Amino acid sequence: MKTNPRVVLDACVLANFGVCDLLLRLAERSSMIIPLWSKQILAETRRAQVDKLHWPEKLADSFQRALGQTFPQSCVDDYEHLLPLLANDEKDRHVLAAAIHGQASQIVTFNLRHFSPQALAPWHMQAAHPQDCLLALYEVDPAQITGCLGEIAGRRHLDLEDTMIRLGKTLPKFATRVLIDIKT
Repeated sequence: MKTNPRVVLDACVLANFGVCDLLLRLAERSSMIIPLWSKQILAETRRAQVDKLHWPEKLADSFQRALGQTFPQSCVDDYEHLLPLLANDEKDRHVLAAAIHGQASQIVTFNLRHFSPQALAPWHMQAAHPQDCLLALYEVDPAQITGCLGEIAGRRHLDLEDTMIRLGKTLPKFATRVLIDIKT
């Protein structure tokens, strides 16, 4: 029996709405991944949304509530005892600790430099760029990914190609791969 991977979504991924939307749809619709985060990751996400991305506070709060309601089992707590044992970048040790305590197999982050393979190896953990995570998921079930992308396109009143072009700004290899497949 195949189990779907438990992955910690870092704040930089949760704050990127296009990438986050696709990953969470895959989690909700098909359970291709089981997303995890911590209260600290959620707090960082909210700060990024409000301070850097200029989301209205009510929208950021609504996003947080929706995460809690849709994925009530995703929040990992009580990992602080692991922090002194970790060797990755100090600012992101809480992310690795949450991943270990949540029994994740992977951390999905744009910030790979804070998660060196040497720091992750003792914990049998990997860090992956969202693009690499999505490419791996696409190899497993391209129809599921394409279906979720079609839903996103429909909600935004765009065609699938335009949606992929927009995602391509952040995930160029993934977008190119999907575009090639949908055009053939």
